[in-house]
Amino acid sequence: MLPPHSGRLFRLLGLHPGPEFGLHAAAALAGLTLSRARQLLDDLVGAHLLEQSGPDRFQFHDLLRAYASDQAHDEEPSAEREAALRRALDWYLHTADAAQTWLQPGEDHLPLPETTAPLPPLAFADYDAAADWAERERATFPHLVRAAAAAGLHQHAWQLTATLWNALSASAAFADWLDFAPAGLASAEHMNDTNGQLLLLNQLGMSHRSVDQLDQAADYLGRALNLARTAGNRTEEAHALNLLGLIHLRTRRLEAAAAHFAQSIGIFREVSGDRWAASALSNLAGAHLEAGCLREAEAAIQAALAAHRALDSRQSVGNALWLTAELHRERGEIEAAREAIDEALKIALSLRNRGLEGFWLLSLGDIQRADGQHGDALASYRRSAMLHRRLGDRSREALAWRGTGRTYAAMDRHGEAAAFHRQAAAVHRDLRAEWELAVELDHLAATLHPQAPDAARAHWAESLTHLTPYTDPRAESLRSRLERRLTEIDG
Repeated sequence: MLPPHSGRLFRLLGLHPGPEFGLHAAAALAGLTLSRARQLLDDLVGAHLLEQSGPDRFQFHDLLRAYASDQAHDEEPSAEREAALRRALDWYLHTADAAQTWLQPGEDHLPLPETTAPLPPLAFADYDAAADWAERERATFPHLVRAAAAAGLHQHAWQLTATLWNALSASAAFADWLDFAPAGLASAEHMNDTNGQLLLLNQLGMSHRSVDQLDQAADYLGRALNLARTAGNRTEEAHALNLLGLIHLRTRRLEAAAAHFAQSIGIFREVSGDRWAASALSNLAGAHLEAGCLREAEAAIQAALAAHRALDSRQSVGNALWLTAELHRERGEIEAAREAIDEALKIALSLRNRGLEGFWLLSLGDIQRADGQHGDALASYRRSAMLHRRLGDRSREALAWRGTGRTYAAMDRHGEAAAFHRQAAAVHRDLRAEWELAVELDHLAATLHPQAPDAARAHWAESLTHLTPYTDPRAESLRSRLERRLTEIDG
């Protein structure tokens, strides 16, 4: 027989969203001090009703959790149950907001209502402490949003969704957040909260783009753009334009991308969004670089890098350094390229951001390959592929396979090179990435020629068909080269 206070804590813990929780969350849920909560949790562990899974971390066996939940619904008044859940959600929301300060320092904080939890949210000493908390609670986040929505606490549901997007562990996949984000958006729509809808629509667009779901991304961002214009929200309009530009950049509609970036830069500067204007300028530099307009790219990169350094935005500095490295590599300035990408990768590692690390490793591999460091290049591509696989980014995983294939070709290991190019081409075909497929088929054909001229010719001919939509300088150069190759083979 449990003492009354221990029994009450046991019942209320059955209301906790998710099977595992920390000391602070348990105290918030039950409205207890930390010392009292620790004492009662020890009693429950001693009675084998809870398991201690780590320092100040506890979990239920599934059957006991179901029993505790049943007991709470049988013995606790509905007002007490809602108050307990609200306290727990408040504590998580305010703690996630505190983590955002370190994990995404450039993002605006939501104006949050005063917490009903009896203890303050966690305070984090540094980036690593915030990242550690986000990693520990990663599996709890979906349960929080769903529990809030199911209880009709719609403001909690959408604010948790938006704040948790900025408090995700750097090693988390965007698919983790996408698992519960629609529930948050539905809650914002239920409340007719325009600002919440705008924020979540843009976040959904970014996240779908990151997992190669470009149609869904464009749909969410188009909705955000229309809603922002209707509401007269210039800042969110600029965000939507910038993000739509990134969709165009990914699909190589470079003129449209540049136009969206330029428009967003103008609006950000108008509303004093200097940080975001600098980010959009980096994106504009990327569009110029992708098109092969190196002079325009250089001017934009230098301006963006200077702005990001002045704003002390580490992630954005890293992105501008990656662009710098790509520009130097294009010009054959390998030493300068290596210096820039090494600095960028140090930033990614310090942020524990596996997405940035994986993407920038693609550039490191390209630089190492250009410098004849084939073994190092293969290692860079291998790690990049692994990281992107974990994050669910098939497009960039395929780019790592492309780099691997090109490296094997440089080592005269053409059979292995062809296998990786075929593997990458299959992904680009599946994703309907016409430009990337055209480039991959060109590399595959070059690997097969002259040993298999008929197969090479077929791949070059198909590559040419995929170039039809593109008219930028780099695409025109590739088109001319492919036409020459076909003429040479047929001649």
